[in-house]
Amino acid sequence: PAGAMAETILVTGGAGYIGSHCVLELLQAGYEPVVIDNFHNAIRGSEELPESLRRVQEIAHRPVLFQELDITDRAALQELFRKHRFSAVMHFAGLKAVGESVQKPLEYYRVNLTGTIGLLETMKAHGVRNIVFSSSATVYGDPKYLPLDEKHPVGGCTNPYGKSKFFIEEMIRDLCRAEKDWNAVLLRYFNPIGAHESGMIGEDPQGIPNNLMPYVAQVAVGRREFLSVFGNDYKTDDGTGVRDYIHVVDLAKGHIAALKKLKENCGCKV
Repeated sequence: PAGAMAETILVTGGAGYIGSHCVLELLQAGYEPVVIDNFHNAIRGSEELPESLRRVQEIAHRPVLFQELDITDRAALQELFRKHRFSAVMHFAGLKAVGESVQKPLEYYRVNLTGTIGLLETMKAHGVRNIVFSSSATVYGDPKYLPLDEKHPVGGCTNPYGKSKFFIEEMIRDLCRAEKDWNAVLLRYFNPIGAHESGMIGEDPQGIPNNLMPYVAQVAVGRREFLSVFGNDYKTDDGTGVRDYIHVVDLAKGHIAALKKLKENCGCKV
């Protein structure tokens, strides 16, 4: 309705690839996003803003509220929640490289688990009880059947990254069970790819990409020399690997739908 206050949404890790596309959709849908990020996987632009969000502002013609903040910094989180009245949180912040998680499991558990526990406790303390959580298809482990659906068993995770996502899902589920006024939507992503149609934002990982699409893109523009393909004996038509993809803008629109779902007091929904 005209004159109604726009809902303020906290977006953690909102300068990253998926986060920045969601911030743009939020702005275009009339929400008021407040973004926090620690630049672990985002490029610093001029004027104190991450480059991704500077571009989001340019596309949306609306300013983005941004604060440099680490999800594991509880005092800073408290301060942030005192300053704003959030109606919901979109939680993207976390470490996300499968291979690295095998090498550095403690770091993944510290950032992903304690970061989220601190966030949930701060939300609870300030009466914010709505969250959309960036989970992962890795929570399914090795598929028992295909295609995977939401009824597929979870928890047989094959790496610390996937386990951290699964544990967080369990924490949120238990919280919703214990406190009936909490609402959560857990989104289990499969390989988001692509970019906004403007071509101004997208995926530009620092260092060697951990995902296939940015690798392909970097070879295409000449930043890397060639693409290596591994494995020729998978149980597929031609023996090469198969991947499921989702377009990042579809995923971002899905987040808006998830926010609306929270409004129905949906409890914990996958």
